[in-house]
Amino acid sequence: MGIDYKDWKSFSCFFSAEYCQRFLKGCYQKRQIENPEQKSYENCYAFLYYLEHGQIYYQQAESSPLIIKPILLFYGLVHLIKACILTIDPAYPETTAVLAHGVSSRKRKKQNYHFFQDEVKFQKNGLFPFISEKLFHMKQLEGEKVIMEELLQLIPELDDLFFLLEGKRTFIKLQTDQKQFFVPETVLDHFHMTENRFKEFLTSKFEKGVEFSNDGLAFSMNTTSLFGNSPLKYNIENETFALPLNKENYFNFPELLVHYLLLYNLSMIARYETEWWSELTKMMPNQDYPFICSFLDVTMQKGPFLIYQYLMG
Repeated sequence: MGIDYKDWKSFSCFFSAEYCQRFLKGCYQKRQIENPEQKSYENCYAFLYYLEHGQIYYQQAESSPLIIKPILLFYGLVHLIKACILTIDPAYPETTAVLAHGVSSRKRKKQNYHFFQDEVKFQKNGLFPFISEKLFHMKQLEGEKVIMEELLQLIPELDDLFFLLEGKRTFIKLQTDQKQFFVPETVLDHFHMTENRFKEFLTSKFEKGVEFSNDGLAFSMNTTSLFGNSPLKYNIENETFALPLNKENYFNFPELLVHYLLLYNLSMIARYETEWWSELTKMMPNQDYPFICSFLDVTMQKGPFLIYQYLMG
């Protein structure tokens, strides 16, 4: 179950309006959208330009100083997400309500502020609730809050850093033989579950379910389930699949949304919290700094990867 993605070169086929038109037409036909031919012609350049602009933001972020990196990466990801939206909603954006960010960050407390404990709140309108529903079929999350530590714990590439700095693992690696995934039995101790209870729990967390073999904790699944509302995360650094060890609210939260929320908050901090952000990047006072830097390194590669998976899935 290797993942067929190299880097931006994988997007090369999309830098042809002719190919984009055919691609969008196929997407619209699959969803039984009216007038797929006409709508794919109308949208092929917008789709191509969203991808192109997104790529430019990422390329600029790669060589930019840390203090502006989150802003470039956030807007790069937003452009790529809008390309994904056009594959399922040819009329996007129908109203100005969908153009807001769809999340808000709280006013910073100047004393003892820690990024780990900061939170974002989900709004009723805007890009975040729109993509949650349209791309991932999630119910309305309005009013819910999530803290940055919870989000960072959902990124498999940060597992080693959590272990080094906090002495705890945030993911458990799975083995695979291209047909099945094998979950280590130690997961039962982590989750305080019997084997049967764990099987029930995991099956309920996949949109299309999974099938466990009779022998141990091996399961197979539809590969299209890999990148939607799935607890299974792919670590692009060591090319392995893993499950989060925190089984609470966000166990099967789509990773694309995790990157969106972290980048949103970091981009707001970089824009409006100049003093705190400058001190963090110069003084490196606590664990916020290594986690933020590591996340930005990861999302530089992982954001486009997750978008590509969505488009090709």
